[in-house]
Amino acid sequence: MPRELVRRFAQVVARWSPEERDAVLYAGCALFAVVVAQTSGIALYRQWGDLAVGPYAVGSIASAWLAWRRRRPGAVTAVKGSAESAGARWHWTPSRLLIFLLVLVGATLAPLSLEVWWRNEGVVTSTAHVQPEVEVVEAAGKRVANGQDPYRLLNVHHLPPVPPGQPAYDAFNPYLPLMSVFGLARATDAPPRLTDARVAFSLITIALVVAALALCRGPTAPRVLTLQAMTVLPTAALPLATGGDDVPIVALMLLGLVLLQRRRPLLAGLALGVGASMKLTAWPLAVVAILAVRGRDGQRTASARWWLAAGILGVVVPSVVPSVVANAPAFVENVVRFPLGLAGVTSPAASPLLGHLLVTAFPQLHRVITVSIVVVGGLAMLFVLFWRTPRSPWEVARLLAWAMAVAIVLAPATRVGYVLYPIDFFVWTWLLRSEEAAECSSRDVVSGAEAVLDDPVPSEATASPGR
Repeated sequence: MPRELVRRFAQVVARWSPEERDAVLYAGCALFAVVVAQTSGIALYRQWGDLAVGPYAVGSIASAWLAWRRRRPGAVTAVKGSAESAGARWHWTPSRLLIFLLVLVGATLAPLSLEVWWRNEGVVTSTAHVQPEVEVVEAAGKRVANGQDPYRLLNVHHLPPVPPGQPAYDAFNPYLPLMSVFGLARATDAPPRLTDARVAFSLITIALVVAALALCRGPTAPRVLTLQAMTVLPTAALPLATGGDDVPIVALMLLGLVLLQRRRPLLAGLALGVGASMKLTAWPLAVVAILAVRGRDGQRTASARWWLAAGILGVVVPSVVPSVVANAPAFVENVVRFPLGLAGVTSPAASPLLGHLLVTAFPQLHRVITVSIVVVGGLAMLFVLFWRTPRSPWEVARLLAWAMAVAIVLAPATRVGYVLYPIDFFVWTWLLRSEEAAECSSRDVVSGAEAVLDDPVPSEATASPGR
């Protein structure tokens, strides 16, 4: 019964015009912004909700108006006849593109700019306009710029003093070494508004998403939704305006998957290696991608796997290993123990999901529960990989979408904001699956053309009766 309902719902949505889908999508975003503005316990999130609800509402109303105009009796549509196929109807129109840009500016870039301005102009308190992860990344960047290790071995009973209003856990750096690159600008004499790490997060994210989508050759519909999910929907707009460190990681993962689809294993490995050298959340894709990588001939060969591994390790080894060798205890304390909630300090990643509720209800079993979840989750993943091995990039994306959704719910220390990972992976599943279908269709056309060229004159067996 649920599957039948999903099928019927998908059929209804498939009959919507692009403008109707945009209207519903932006309306949902406006509703989300209202909920965040009214219920979030984080003041910065409420500020974003207040700023973003208007642009989302305007985008929804404008899209609905365009859809109404297209459906009016006697209205002249932009595409007719055979061009009215699903793929053609998803192409950008000037009006639709204009609405997208208005929402991008209103819900993403304007809140980002205002929060950066307020923080660096000292309005109220700087910590009221920035998430802790931004200051952690900037502090690590300053240490690297001064020739120091980005990690410090801390005594939880004697943590270094922090500015007023800044939590003690900010002394820990849970990111991998390459993330410090986003904080290097903070060590320069450039204007503070330009050196805010969120500026770099946003610029790099947009550049990576544009590069990834430019490599796609399939239907426009999945590319449009991917662009929206990575730039204007709350999955991107909210984190970019407030913290932003996860969004460039997600963009690198998207680029890596698209390059896998385009059969560029070395370049895919480099993209995934950069992400895996910044944050642990990129590691599952970097590992599982080995199973689906293909060479230029479309075959899953050992050489393709080696090229992918070479790209990943070529970035991870020189960027991560020196920090581990130089200060292994500090690295483990910051990157492993602290994110798992084993460092003796409460992590900000403590959303009231199942895993966190378990360790809260049974604090004496915190370590046992954490280790058990990791072991059981790892064994379950190995079981799935053995029996349902992903053979293509879209299958990898689908597997990781479900795996990360379950992990977010069960992890002892997690954030609801991490839901952007499974949501984006589900969107990419559609994108990559459509890319593969387009490639197969293109190969069939080429094969048919080659057959005609090889045998341009029909034989007697295939000649038409009229000959």
